[in-house]
Amino acid sequence: MRFDIEYTSVYSYPSEVWDNLNTVRVKPGTSMNQRVEGFELRLSPDAPVSERRDYFGTHVLEFGVHERHTELRIDAACRVATESEALPGETGWDQVTTPEYRLAGGEFLLQAGTAPLNGQMEELTGAVRADSPLGTALRVAELIGERFTYQPGVTFVGSTVSDLLEAGAGVCQDFAHLALRLLRSHGIAARYVSGYLFAASQEGALDSVEVQTHAWVEALAPGDPEPTWIPLDPTNSKVADETHVKIGHGRFYQDVPPIRGVYKGAVSSKLDATVSMHRVSGNG
Repeated sequence: MRFDIEYTSVYSYPSEVWDNLNTVRVKPGTSMNQRVEGFELRLSPDAPVSERRDYFGTHVLEFGVHERHTELRIDAACRVATESEALPGETGWDQVTTPEYRLAGGEFLLQAGTAPLNGQMEELTGAVRADSPLGTALRVAELIGERFTYQPGVTFVGSTVSDLLEAGAGVCQDFAHLALRLLRSHGIAARYVSGYLFAASQEGALDSVEVQTHAWVEALAPGDPEPTWIPLDPTNSKVADETHVKIGHGRFYQDVPPIRGVYKGAVSSKLDATVSMHRVSGNG
């Protein structure tokens, strides 16, 4: 598929601010299954923008607005072509203990944060265990969508896996963090993915939709000749496909937030953020 994507964030301040320094991660990456055909970032007030790759390879755009202002507008526009990727064949559990696999998995094998004290975590860990690492990864994506309700407002950006377990509901970020913990508990390397999802219903066959940034995970499946990262969307209980546009990945959300910044002046701000996706064609 090919998409035109428009991302807009508008920060409003009750009084003047200045020295507004920001890092922005909204530019999709290029890979074997995804190609960025154009990207533009516009700012108001205008400011010079520098670009770099972070530790995990995600595009990072940096800028500073030093003049006094009461509103900051960030507009990003891009065209991206995507295609689905085939799943690797299944292997035995012994493959996740090999030096080659553990080297490829690296820090994505390590759990993050405090383990939930809820007995429900132990039950979930057992429920996703399958005959192979690939089968377990697929079961993780399936089970989370079955057990938990997608409900905005129940959790917040700093919520933990324990909060999701207690509430029984959350959003894509929460589902992704739970998936990471379940996968890593079985020795499967897993990473958090930030991106966009073309969430048009099949019945409506819409070509344009208003969405939010989305989160899913990638699990490292053992394979021959080498391990393969497979994308899993636990919010939608499926393997991520050509409707998913990846921005970047990290160990958890804090490694790939869309925008992070600091400024001098007003002690509060209001954020309005929108994402519009338009399907340009059915083929990448």
